[in-house]
Amino acid sequence: MKNPANCPPIPATPAPNPPPILSHCDIAQILATCIDQTALALAASHAASQANILLAMDAVRMAHAQNRPLDLMEAVARTQGHQEEHLAGIIREIGDKLAATLNPIPPIIPFAGKLIAPSAFYESFEHIHKLAKSLLTPVIFVEDTDAIGVASVNPIAASLLAANIQDAVARRFDIRPFLTIARIEYEAWTFLTRKHFEL
Repeated sequence: MKNPANCPPIPATPAPNPPPILSHCDIAQILATCIDQTALALAASHAASQANILLAMDAVRMAHAQNRPLDLMEAVARTQGHQEEHLAGIIREIGDKLAATLNPIPPIIPFAGKLIAPSAFYESFEHIHKLAKSLLTPVIFVEDTDAIGVASVNPIAASLLAANIQDAVARRFDIRPFLTIARIEYEAWTFLTRKHFEL
């Protein structure tokens, strides 16, 4: 995994009592992990050629450097030459292949686009909101920090956000919430990411 620019190297073992707030470098490192893990899953599941994956990875890194979050799955679909009207179906197919690499397989929630953004949670965990924006993974519900749901077209991004939410809530409240990891359709995802992250 490449180390993001201007960030200290990732330690081999986690430091005791990690800080409660994710720094810019933490978010950059989690994003880099997401890109790398998604690329490996794309290759392993034969969802894209190595050439397409490498082109898409460059596109994602360039977009993030310009403060324009972009998911690797969408970038792969675009580098494969798919037109806008076909993106939803292609991204669903790619998502199915990526989800099959995870255990358990994250389900698709068709009504996620109708759920209300958890503004109070985002305000309370501003660093999680920044990470969610970087990973393009909205928090779709919060029940008193005991049960939290995240969703994305990219199940790997959703899994990474869920793990970081569990850690953040555990540090603050000394409880480990139940996390639901789900997938959403492309149209609902684009709607929610605009709504949650003002994109």
